[in-house]
Amino acid sequence: MDSFSSIPNISTQKFIEKVAFKRPEMSIILSLYGRMVAAGEWRDYGISMLHDVAIFSIFKRTAEYPIYRIEKRPRLRNRYGEYTVIGMDGRILKRGHDLKTVLQVLERKLIRSVS
Repeated sequence: MDSFSSIPNISTQKFIEKVAFKRPEMSIILSLYGRMVAAGEWRDYGISMLHDVAIFSIFKRTAEYPIYRIEKRPRLRNRYGEYTVIGMDGRILKRGHDLKTVLQVLERKLIRSVS
């Protein structure tokens, strides 16, 4: 009996793909994040990559609930748009096909905090 027969063959295993933000998307998000940190509005962030959604969570302080979540759900690309901004209370603040347009809802908060 072969001693290696119980080891699964890697080529037969299913690899679960995860949704992730691409480099241009991260550039747009981190540009906004940097401006909000400089304004003193945001302090920390977290990134989650799951099999159906990528989430960029924004925190006012470390170790609390996120005040905003930027989500990318490719399955919703043809319906509502794959990008969503969600508030702390779970309300959808903006949804759409273009990341820059969706993030404008957070840009308004930057203008209001500086004024």
